[in-house]
Amino acid sequence: FSGADLADGSCAHPTIPDRVSPLLPANHVTMTKGTGLVHTAPAHGMEDYSVASHHQLPTDCLVDESGYFTEAAGPELKNKNVLEEGNEAVIKMLQAAGSLLKEEKYVHSYPYDWRTKKPIIIRASKQWFVNTADVKAAAQDVLKKVKVIPTSAANRMLEMLDRRTFWCISRQRCWGVP
Repeated sequence: FSGADLADGSCAHPTIPDRVSPLLPANHVTMTKGTGLVHTAPAHGMEDYSVASHHQLPTDCLVDESGYFTEAAGPELKNKNVLEEGNEAVIKMLQAAGSLLKEEKYVHSYPYDWRTKKPIIIRASKQWFVNTADVKAAAQDVLKKVKVIPTSAANRMLEMLDRRTFWCISRQRCWGVP
């Protein structure tokens, strides 16, 4: 059958009892890149987040900022490192549920931290979006009080602030990380 036959269907979540997961189409899932049928983790990747946003799905993040499963992941996974014992625990849970079709070693193309050479886990973080007009006006008022040499540089900065359309105050990355 065609993958389109699965659209608007649902399936039981393999590790969270009583949770039903919708089957959704996604342009980034193809037969040439993997199996053509994948899980989605809206809090852990831009493509998955876009699919979730399009379908108004929650973006629950089951991993904390240190890379450990949170309580929301369930008691069997809570406090386990995602890339270490957490991975093994998920495999055992899938086996116990009869949901594991095949297991094999695979070198995944995770992004790596340039300093530590360790994998980076992408996760959604809370961001605070503020009224653009208020921030713009406050920033321009403060900049006008700063003595800038040469003065023409202040005018360029004021013009740049005036053209800015979106403001997001975020602390989702450690400073110094490219």
